[in-house]
Amino acid sequence: MKRLLSVSSIGVVGIVLVTYFAIHPATGQIKQGKERPLKTSQLMGGLVAPNCGALKKGLDAGPADEKAWKSVATNAALLNEASHIVMADGRCPDGTWAGAAKTLRECSAAVLKAIDEQDVEAAKSAFGAMTKACGECHKAHKK
Repeated sequence: MKRLLSVSSIGVVGIVLVTYFAIHPATGQIKQGKERPLKTSQLMGGLVAPNCGALKKGLDAGPADEKAWKSVATNAALLNEASHIVMADGRCPDGTWAGAAKTLRECSAAVLKAIDEQDVEAAKSAFGAMTKACGECHKAHKK
């Protein structure tokens, strides 16, 4: 009976270890891609955060001229590009991440469309939806 209990304990420990190592590499990908050296924190700090902040500031001010519209369009386009980068190189660990990347891509495209039409209210609305998706992903993955 002791031997059976011991074998069962080893089996349970084995299952836990296999599960841990099966999951661990996936969650590790949120820190850095598999092949390229860019860390996720560098991507967020160097590309996403500055462009998100500049886009919000530009939309809140209400672009006054073509130069200002061009500037917010650049911010939105770079955020759209970031939605592709966060999915590349094995970075995506789960559906929350993938869903947020998809929303970032779709909403930043909607922001760009509104900017092309010089519709600041539509751009602000799409921007708000975009940042909610970012928040959901951050809640799940940002340490």
